[in-house]
Amino acid sequence: MDATTKVTRRGRGGRERILAAAALLFSNQGINATGMEQVADAAPVSKRTLYAHFPAKSDLVMAHLRELATSGRTLEGVLTREDLDPRERILRLFDPPVPATSPVRGCPFIDAAVEFPDPQSEVHTYAREQKLLMAQLVTELAAELGAADPAALAEQLVTLADGAASRAMVLDQPGYGRHARVAAEILLDRTPTPTG
Repeated sequence: MDATTKVTRRGRGGRERILAAAALLFSNQGINATGMEQVADAAPVSKRTLYAHFPAKSDLVMAHLRELATSGRTLEGVLTREDLDPRERILRLFDPPVPATSPVRGCPFIDAAVEFPDPQSEVHTYAREQKLLMAQLVTELAAELGAADPAALAEQLVTLADGAASRAMVLDQPGYGRHARVAAEILLDRTPTPTG
C-alpha cells in the first residue's frame, strides 16, 4: 500500500472510525482498560489524527456517550418508540440487548459513571443526566397509563431496569432482565390510579 492510499484511507471518516473503534473497545474491555493508542490502532488512524479530534480521553468518552444517546440503541431509546404502547415501551426496558453479546456490559451510562467516579466530572454529570432523562421518560409513560403517582412508579421501574442491567453484567447473562420484567409487570398491574 502506498502513502497516498494510506492518507486517503486514514484521512476520510477518521472521526467516525475512531468512535466505532472506541465503542467496540469500551464495550469489550471497559473505558479505563482502553488506551488511546489502542483506539488509534483499531481505527486505524494516526495518534495525531486521534488527538486532533479528541484532545483528551474524556473528550472521546463524551463523544461516545453522546453518540450512544442519540443512536436509539440504549434503554432510553425504546422509551420513545411510537410503534409501541406506553406499557410495552416500559416492559421493553427489560428485554435482552439485540444482538445479545458476551461479555454483557450492562448500561453504558452506569459503566461510564463508575469509571469516572467524581460526580462533578463531565462524564459522570452526563451519565447522571441520561439516567434522569430515563426516569422522566418513564414518568411520562406512567402518567399516560393513568398512574396516581407516575414519578414514584417511574423511580421503581428505572431502579428495576438499572439493577437488572447491572446484574446481567456481573453474571454475564444477557437475558437476566426477564426476572425484573416480571416484577415490572406486577408493579404496572397493581399501581393505583386516581379512580382506583
